[in-house]
Amino acid sequence: MKKFWQALPDKTKGYLLTLIGVLAMSNVYIFSKAALQELKLPQFGFYWFATGLVLSLILAFQQKSFKKIKEFSKPDFLLLILFGLIEIASTTFFFKAINTMPNPAIVAFMGNLTPVFVLILGFIILKERFNKMEIAGIILTLSAAFLLSYNPKWIKPEEIFIDGSIYILLFALFGATSAILMKLNVVKFSPILLTINRTTYLFLFSLLMMKIEGLSFHISTSALKNVLIGAFLGPFLTATAGLYAIKYIEVSRKAILSSTKGLFVLIGSYLYFKKIPGQLQIIGGILSILGVILIITGKQLIQKKKPKS
Repeated sequence: MKKFWQALPDKTKGYLLTLIGVLAMSNVYIFSKAALQELKLPQFGFYWFATGLVLSLILAFQQKSFKKIKEFSKPDFLLLILFGLIEIASTTFFFKAINTMPNPAIVAFMGNLTPVFVLILGFIILKERFNKMEIAGIILTLSAAFLLSYNPKWIKPEEIFIDGSIYILLFALFGATSAILMKLNVVKFSPILLTINRTTYLFLFSLLMMKIEGLSFHISTSALKNVLIGAFLGPFLTATAGLYAIKYIEVSRKAILSSTKGLFVLIGSYLYFKKIPGQLQIIGGILSILGVILIITGKQLIQKKKPKS
């Protein structure tokens, strides 16, 4: 198996690792939805992030990643705290959306709003400019988000969007904020250390909320099974596959492939829950993928036009 892997071209390795990451992340939507049907959000978070933290620590010790911590300055540690707090907000809204929305595929497709918010924040904070392709991608993705969140049975104005839509918007906004902070290149953190930082904050926050709400640590076997499988696929396998994928292919290509995760969630949702989105939402999902492709392709054109130093 090792010889077979070594014989593969680098791009093939990158695409295979990205596919593994996309499939793993797609199943996160399914297993987290199943677990949240039995658990309160803090209970779910406690076991989910405890599992992810243990697996991430094992990987970090194997890679001897903690040696880099000695090189961190005080601003670096403050930045890690900020990242942790942003992740608490972003991840809480993500799982609230999973728990609230009837179909996790809608959450996956609407998650493609994150690149839109990255562009908008980049324009505001980093003074970046859009090209025509990026503008077209933004319009297409926002249109897709409207179709995905639209409630055809609305009667009152406040019912025009399906429940949970606001959680996705907030998740995408906080996720984009984290991406912009990383883009400022204050310091380069290894992906595994960022994963541990993120998971530690989320685990401690879940524990705190369990204590505040007086929730039991006892959960059913079926809920624990879904949490363990999902946590292995999400905080561990998705992060690890993504970490190694960008060694072989460009981040932009990985991002385009990752935007298709909604299609896999769509299939998994049907097989697991016997649920499928409406026609408008399927159209919206396809448009969201096309929007992301336009945004990333437009960004690549800008980078190619920049003079090389």
